Amino acid sequence: MDLTKFFLYTSLAVITYLMLLAWQADYPPLVDGGSQQSPALQIPETLAAPVSDIPTDVPTTAPSVVINEPAQPTLSTSPVAATSRLIEIETDTLELNIDLNGGDIVQLALPQYLKQLDVTDDPFVVLESGQGRSYVAQSGLIGANGTDSAGRAVYQTAATNYRIADNENTLVVDLIAQDTEPGVRVIKRYAFARDSYLVDVSFIVENQSPENWQANAFGQIKRGSFDDPSNSGGFINTYLGFVTTSDDDPYIKIDFGDIDDATQTTEMNGGWIGFSQHYFLSAWIPEADTPNRFTTRKNDINEYFGEFTSAAFAVAPGTTGEHTVQFYAGPKDQYALAEMSPNLDLTIDYGFLWFLAAPIYWLLTRIDSAMGNYGVSIILLTLIVRALFYKLSETQYKSMAGMRRVAPKIQQLKDRYGDDRMGLQKAQMELMKKENINMFGGCLPMLMQMPVFIALYWVLLESVELRHAPFIGWLTDLSVRDPFFVLPLLMGATMFVQTKLSPAPADPMQAKVMQIMPVMMTALFLFFPAGLVLYWFTNALLGILQQWYITRKLEAAYEAGKS
Repeated sequence: MDLTKFFLYTSLAVITYLMLLAWQADYPPLVDGGSQQSPALQIPETLAAPVSDIPTDVPTTAPSVVINEPAQPTLSTSPVAATSRLIEIETDTLELNIDLNGGDIVQLALPQYLKQLDVTDDPFVVLESGQGRSYVAQSGLIGANGTDSAGRAVYQTAATNYRIADNENTLVVDLIAQDTEPGVRVIKRYAFARDSYLVDVSFIVENQSPENWQANAFGQIKRGSFDDPSNSGGFINTYLGFVTTSDDDPYIKIDFGDIDDATQTTEMNGGWIGFSQHYFLSAWIPEADTPNRFTTRKNDINEYFGEFTSAAFAVAPGTTGEHTVQFYAGPKDQYALAEMSPNLDLTIDYGFLWFLAAPIYWLLTRIDSAMGNYGVSIILLTLIVRALFYKLSETQYKSMAGMRRVAPKIQQLKDRYGDDRMGLQKAQMELMKKENINMFGGCLPMLMQMPVFIALYWVLLESVELRHAPFIGWLTDLSVRDPFFVLPLLMGATMFVQTKLSPAPADPMQAKVMQIMPVMMTALFLFFPAGLVLYWFTNALLGILQQWYITRKLEAAYEAGKS
């Protein structure tokens, strides 16, 4: 098989793959096993309703495993004033609103990531509520003495606006639960850190009653089935849906269609559950040493939930207990996610070639730390990969040069043997052996390189670093298509040159297909992200230069051997 045939088959595979992606989007696969129907109150919350009238959609409790919490946290003693329903909190990385009914995060934006390039003061919104879109992070206490068991807890705070001070690295916001049991004081504490997207959510219980106090902590992500606002458009659609982990499977994807089919439930110590979209992730991370139940479900108005419920923790009379979970909302930073919880970094989905993609991503980030330009970094990375495969490319182009050299002799054999295919094949094999040409030398090296180039493709697709990353001139965002289609046209030109440099197919129909293939692939890549097209163009251009150099050297050596 020569490079021309391989290119034809590869192009067909690319098109088939894209069709498969579209099919999976329309008909998602079922999630197998472990499905349990978990009864829960399915009444939606209405943000416009008065505080006292807002119903709840909290999960059911987990098994009543008691975990004693002897910690004695320091509680805020400042007077608590009744405030409006929403409080505003601002750090260097997060801008969020918390609803005092339930203490839920109902709005969260990322000031370091703009919604639109060059539009300042318009941060990208992860969590939101209103205008027909629901994507919120809810949490609370349920179970025997839970403040959310009979309806969402109502909180008060000392202020309506909080902002991390310039000289401080942390910000603590205390929400004081109202209408608690006599002698019991419950504080829901949000703790923020500078330069971090990870939030500590602590439930602090001061029990001065004569009775033992017990509850289960829960956290859930509630979202409607609207499209991914971070998707760059075009033909490429990344995964949109819930993600979790288990003892049996480190990375589980559960999309809206899966939840439509059945409620999914797993249990494990630690773990996490989140919602994944292109470039960004929200996730609840309960305590690592606590038994937790993870569930995905939906309510009657087609809102979808990914939630955890922890085993019960108890606070003895006269003591103070604390139970802390974590919530993440931010970019898919591979190394930061890996430090938060086991397998959380797998939400950056490199597919089955993750073992190749991970070192490629590491190399790309190292190059960019030195260059400061992701476009230049992509070019240098492609150059390094090409250099590593130089010897394989040399074998490939040697075979192609040999096939091109003996093409007239092969045609003579075809004319001589006519319809005698067995005789023709035997004669061709003898000719290849005489000329020292490996018939598979043009195909096998390319097949060995393909996994690396596919892994590189997924790295560029999944890397949040490419979002709004400039290159040169008109290319101000490598995560979206080239606005003037310059890169796709250049890539098409290189593909045309490659077809001319490759041996012409013997089959006339094949030859015609190869002539139009550069046009078809150019049309396809018109809407690909510019960073991906830059990679394909650079790779093709380097391939042309390598082929020219290696072929010239081989032909010179051949002519010298003849003389």
